[in-house]
Amino acid sequence: MADLDVQPKKSRPWWIWLLLALIAIAVIFVLSRGCNRTNDDADAVGTTMTDTTTTTAAADGTATDDGWGTVDFNAPAATYEEITDRDINVRGNDDYAIYSVDETVLFDTDKSTIKPQAAEKLKQIAGSMGKRFANSQVRIYGYTDAQGSASYNKELAEQRAAAVQTWLTQNGNIAQDNVTLHPVGESRPVASNETAAGRQQNRRVEIVARRSE
Repeated sequence: MADLDVQPKKSRPWWIWLLLALIAIAVIFVLSRGCNRTNDDADAVGTTMTDTTTTTAAADGTATDDGWGTVDFNAPAATYEEITDRDINVRGNDDYAIYSVDETVLFDTDKSTIKPQAAEKLKQIAGSMGKRFANSQVRIYGYTDAQGSASYNKELAEQRAAAVQTWLTQNGNIAQDNVTLHPVGESRPVASNETAAGRQQNRRVEIVARRSE
């Protein structure tokens, strides 16, 4: 009987298995980063916003909260009888109020000079703060959309917040020492910057009055 010449099955080189493992790891890494980016983008709009600029450094270097961290910028709408202008939106509770005004109501495009017709609106806000939050601390927040550079938007937001501060202290009987500026710029959108309607919502000024303790 003839001998059968059976050759052993050749195994694949070890480096092929190593290459396949590296490719699998790379695919998993890319997919995980994509999921994280999607979650971050989704969280950028519609999340609960609290004042993140409220911590100060104590003498021992630890962070202390000055109380403004409890201000919820997604607070429910509030109805004040003295606010009759539809261009003024009010949110808040018994401890604080957020008066929000669209930037087109107060300013022309890319300008920081308050329009003459905006005076009555600011007068209502000042009167409401005087009635409900007399001698309280006031913070003015300026927001923009994401068009243009971030630095330009931050500067425009600061100029607009300063213009509102000047008006309130000169014409609204609000003590200047009680008012601070918080230019936010484009970093806290309330809607998508991908649409004209969303960008319009993001361009706004919010005046927050918080009851003194």
